[in-house]
Amino acid sequence: MRSALTRYRVLAYITGVWLLLLCAEMVYKYLLLDDSSKAPHWLFYVGQIHGIFYMLYLVFTIDLGIKTRWKPATLVITALAGTIPFLSFVCEHYRTRQVREEFLS
Repeated sequence: MRSALTRYRVLAYITGVWLLLLCAEMVYKYLLLDDSSKAPHWLFYVGQIHGIFYMLYLVFTIDLGIKTRWKPATLVITALAGTIPFLSFVCEHYRTRQVREEFLS
């Protein structure tokens, strides 16, 4: 249980950081630049990297959800937390506290 929680926590933070970078990239590309085609080409990879980390986040969220026997609604809400800026950090905090209280005390 402890290792599943650790994997979930690490991916929640990584996914959250990359999502914030993706939001910053979109603001820069579509609001600050006059022509989005003039954006550096490497900015394209920010979204791709976030997508990869989000898929890993989903795998580890499902793994933790199965081990802790979360209700389907809890699992879906936790999985969607990686798509809303800052929510992955908040959700990670609450889920970690919940798992530690129920299983690791």
